[in-house]
Amino acid sequence: MNDHEHYDLIVIGGGPIGLSTAWQAARRGDTKVLVLEQYGFLNERTGTSGSERHWRLQYTQRDIFALTLETLPLWHELERLAGRRLIHAVGSLWFGDVEVETNEGHIAETARAMDEMSVPYEWLTARDIENRYGFTNLPRHYEGFLQRDGGSIDVRGTLAALFQLSQEHGALLRANEPVLEVAPDTGGVTVRTARTTYRADKVVLANGGHVNDITRSWGVSLDVSLFEMALVSYRQRADAERPFWFAFQQPTEEDTNLFYGFPPNPWASDNEVRLGPDFEVNPLRHASEATGIPDPRHVERVTDWVTAHMPWADPEPVQTSTCLAVLPADPSRQFYLGTAAGLVDGGENVVVSTAGWGFKFVPLWGEICADLALKGATRHDIGRHALAQGVPAGSAA
Repeated sequence: MNDHEHYDLIVIGGGPIGLSTAWQAARRGDTKVLVLEQYGFLNERTGTSGSERHWRLQYTQRDIFALTLETLPLWHELERLAGRRLIHAVGSLWFGDVEVETNEGHIAETARAMDEMSVPYEWLTARDIENRYGFTNLPRHYEGFLQRDGGSIDVRGTLAALFQLSQEHGALLRANEPVLEVAPDTGGVTVRTARTTYRADKVVLANGGHVNDITRSWGVSLDVSLFEMALVSYRQRADAERPFWFAFQQPTEEDTNLFYGFPPNPWASDNEVRLGPDFEVNPLRHASEATGIPDPRHVERVTDWVTAHMPWADPEPVQTSTCLAVLPADPSRQFYLGTAAGLVDGGENVVVSTAGWGFKFVPLWGEICADLALKGATRHDIGRHALAQGVPAGSAA
């Protein structure tokens, strides 16, 4: 095998986590890094669709809360290196039934976590929320909080920054090269693509909803669920400064009854708000089944919410699209992040990052994946997210 076919690290998947890993690994110097992307870079065909993601510090789970606090300085470094703002602190507003358990968290318990973590917030009643932000007809028992450091992440700006930085530090990026097989052994990993065969000391799988296309050949399938969730844009009738918001509500027989909304993006030229239902229903069998066309009933549910509670928005949808959500079937784990040790012979040479609402962790996940691949350990507490029960995701460095 020729020398140029061997790499210290091969990253499979050129989305945000893959590019962040490549950047974090290549910047350490003397590390030969290759990124293989089955589509074109900066595509929106999988989970990295749309122009924004929710940035928040607060989590109900204390260990994950600690990880957001550890991520923030890395976002600031990425912004400095990119020469542009990527996190826009418009605020994060959670409101609704404060005791309802949801896939986003739990309002009352999250407030207690913020108290423990010394993260400031403002508690608001339904009347406060209506008076300040213009919502109407909220149930009187609804309450919540505003955490002012939360807001929106510029998705496309982040991807462009990571794409540039990974190349500046010497990572080789190859688009339109699907990976057909990843075969680890005690000495490294063989990676076979539609074009050629490579050899690497370590591999990072960051290919989102396609992860089981690779692991299935090991006799392993990670327990993930895929959902194509609706996104709906509406025009504002009146300009006003509003935060990102998430409405926590009791589930119905039909769905989870959870909705969220972004204000107009600070970097955008339009004046549209974008809303989505957080409905984990009708799972896809494979990522290739995503169509980009939302369920009409879900669009209707969002529009009904706008009509009932958002008089400042025109309830006629301007645009609809979808986002592919790749989530652990067990919501308590939140993410899959760690090595494949214990799952396949040579699994210690493969790091996997997949599933979960993880865009807010992009720079940290890249650092962790690079640490696990190049050092065999990470200082961050990611034990909850280990791939195999009883197998550590990485020891403290």
